[in-house]
Amino acid sequence: MNETIKCQGRQLVAADLIWLQNWIAEHVDWSRARLAKELCREWNWRTASGQIKNYAARSFFIKLEQRGLINLPPLQVSKRRTTWSKSLTRETSKTKAVFPLPPSEKINVSLSKIKPLRVVIPNPKSYEEHCYNHYLVNHHYLGFSRTVGENLKYLVSDCTGRNLACLLFGSAAWKTIPRDSFIGWSDAVRQKNVNFLTNNTRFLILPWVRVPHLASHILGLVMRRLCDDWRSKYAHPIHIVETFVEHERFRGTCYRAANWIYVGQTKGRSRQDRYSTLKVPIKDIYLYPLTLNFREKLSNGKA
Repeated sequence: MNETIKCQGRQLVAADLIWLQNWIAEHVDWSRARLAKELCREWNWRTASGQIKNYAARSFFIKLEQRGLINLPPLQVSKRRTTWSKSLTRETSKTKAVFPLPPSEKINVSLSKIKPLRVVIPNPKSYEEHCYNHYLVNHHYLGFSRTVGENLKYLVSDCTGRNLACLLFGSAAWKTIPRDSFIGWSDAVRQKNVNFLTNNTRFLILPWVRVPHLASHILGLVMRRLCDDWRSKYAHPIHIVETFVEHERFRGTCYRAANWIYVGQTKGRSRQDRYSTLKVPIKDIYLYPLTLNFREKLSNGKA
């Protein structure tokens, strides 16, 4: 191979691939997870806050293997992956035995009756986080296993302490035409600055809660603090929030009511679909800018 190839935002020449092939062969006893972690250290592949880009490195390996450029060790699908959700369910069940979950009593009142709302970021291994995990595992249609990469969790309760909702923000989509056209950045700048976006991957109002206008009110509360919370945790800001609303299942009413901007739809393809054969639900794409000059910050390469 004489030409340069691009993979996961990196330019690779023949010498890079030869080194990588030999390096993998020298560590046949390492798992794919360890290879990804060690490669991040070898290449100093880190986020703005200094954390290694473990998830990006794993994706990098998979793409190179799909192109036939490297040979990875066998995938260790082990118990850990197949039983993660069961383990998480057991954790919440165990917590329930020690600290019973709050009652799922019907809340059917006006918004004014339950304000002011309390929005917290659950501490790891805390009772609030166990409640949060339990709610998403059992009540969100996509379920919940674990977070990967940079993320923030929010648990929302009312003025009397009753839990109302959960939100999760994680890594933004690597590439989507409607969003990227709205921002107006080049591919090169997008690859550099996509970490200044986040994706609202989960938003759950607990099924026994029926409060008009609650969802849009919660979105407003969280948007006002999200950038500061992200900077506090990861030492860099967020300029735009995105979300993908399954078109056949939801209407996106709460996002529109909270002034999110509809920019288009996905094409109904999976991000891992190389040959346009895998069909996934079409999703409406909504964006919420957090800074007035977001285009300048995201497009000039100096976010």
